Amino acid sequence: MTARYTIRDFQREFPDDDACLEWLKDFLYPAGIECRHCGRVTKHHKVKSRKSYSCDVCGHHVHPTAGTIYHKSSTPLTLWFYAIFLMSATRCGVSAKQLELGVTYKTAWRMFKQIRSMLEENRDPLSGEVEIDEAYIGGVRKGRRGRPGYGDNKVPVVGAVERHGNIIAKAVESTNKETLIGHIVENVEPGTTIFTDEFRGYKTLSTLGFDHWVIKHKIEYVNGFIHTNQIEGFWSLFKNGIRGVYKHVGKGYVQSYLNEYQFRYNRRKSGVPMFQHFLAQTSQLSWWTPYANR
Repeated sequence: MTARYTIRDFQREFPDDDACLEWLKDFLYPAGIECRHCGRVTKHHKVKSRKSYSCDVCGHHVHPTAGTIYHKSSTPLTLWFYAIFLMSATRCGVSAKQLELGVTYKTAWRMFKQIRSMLEENRDPLSGEVEIDEAYIGGVRKGRRGRPGYGDNKVPVVGAVERHGNIIAKAVESTNKETLIGHIVENVEPGTTIFTDEFRGYKTLSTLGFDHWVIKHKIEYVNGFIHTNQIEGFWSLFKNGIRGVYKHVGKGYVQSYLNEYQFRYNRRKSGVPMFQHFLAQTSQLSWWTPYANR
């Protein structure tokens, strides 16, 4: 379980923009700032009224926000950090409409979009015992139960989760056999024990070097160690968050919301506060040019 990090902790650590900038500087330059003009690590001092530090030797300026999601943003760093804190402090996410920061809804929505853009991560292939299942997000709510048909306008997603471990979830074009098998081969190590439901798209897994077990949901949900309860629990958390918090998510944004939920899920047992995970991930360089630190 992650350690607690309260609003009082946040206010004590980040009381103003200077504290936020100092944290960002130390995070991006843990060994000190190497001045490009001097060619070595030198002392730098904070420049008043600017988001920059100046070399004590030559006066060259370094801007810690350059190349990050905070770059050229007129929104104070304290509001950025607070938005990240809010996103990290809940299991089901937080809507831009709930972000009471004194900024417009358009600004809040853009901030959350930028934050989510940094939460994508590349995970090593899963192994051990892995549960796999697909789900369908958005579209028509009323209608027949089960897998959607043509015209339901839902976004298919497929997920693979190590029991008591990490998850890899992706939005896909379809849930045909080729797509499902491709996702599994890419993200699960050969020889892994895989648990799925009886969907025919999984039938060939045993021929590909996987130890495949099937739970027949038409008659049971658990048969000893055979079940897909963990991956279904993640889908339940994700769908409830979409319905209860965001109401609706456009097709083009499903993956970014998946990234947020699985980022949080994969760190649920960490001893580090979730906010610190979010802040470190979202404060990394999102792009780089030779002039980023000018």
